[in-house]
Amino acid sequence: MKLFPAIDLLGGRAVRLEEGKRDRATVFHDRPIELVATLAAGGADRLHLVDLDGAFGEPRQLALIASIVAASPIPVEVGGGIRDRAALESVVALGAAFIVLGTAAVRTPALVEHACRTYPDRIIVAVDARDGIVAVDGWTASGGITALELTARAASWGAAAVLYTDVARDGLGHGPNVAATAMLAGAAHIPVIASGGVGSLEDITALRRAGIPAVVVGRAIYDGRFSVADAARAAHGDE
Repeated sequence: MKLFPAIDLLGGRAVRLEEGKRDRATVFHDRPIELVATLAAGGADRLHLVDLDGAFGEPRQLALIASIVAASPIPVEVGGGIRDRAALESVVALGAAFIVLGTAAVRTPALVEHACRTYPDRIIVAVDARDGIVAVDGWTASGGITALELTARAASWGAAAVLYTDVARDGLGHGPNVAATAMLAGAAHIPVIASGGVGSLEDITALRRAGIPAVVVGRAIYDGRFSVADAARAAHGDE
């Protein structure tokens, strides 16, 4: 299994939210670009970069994203607020290896299908769900579609992968929803990346043993529960 440490950007700083709620943000670093070298050196396979300002419908942090992408020795996937073709093309132009589309997959599915065809093997569809129902617009509204249905659509479009997040667990460190993630992966004809709730090395091991190909880890690393190197070893099966 591959390890993707997360850097969530809000107001130019690296933060983590609890359950995706802006008023429950913890700042972990005032200069996110300084995190890149440490995360890469620890054995991360890819960086997961989220523009929370963009996700909440505010001006996007393109200059900061460009700096982080340029500084990273490993591939970077970028998401957050990419909801039209201009936004998509701007992130592609920054050099992002992968682009994560969430709300657009529900609101404007034709755009995401076109993106999957235009940028093969580079589009990841974010399936952010609460009680099995997809959440959109920075997780503030229901998308009116189940996680299983959106995953099936993503597969039919030719997406590179699905990024599955159990919103109710994100940022809390109480453990990922291994059963739901494995169920989705078993039903999908597309790789499913796990995200949300990882709080221990045992959580990472459980996901790997469930056959999940990759995991996004954020708060647990910044809280010091374990190092990037330890997480990478657990993900890669080197315990």
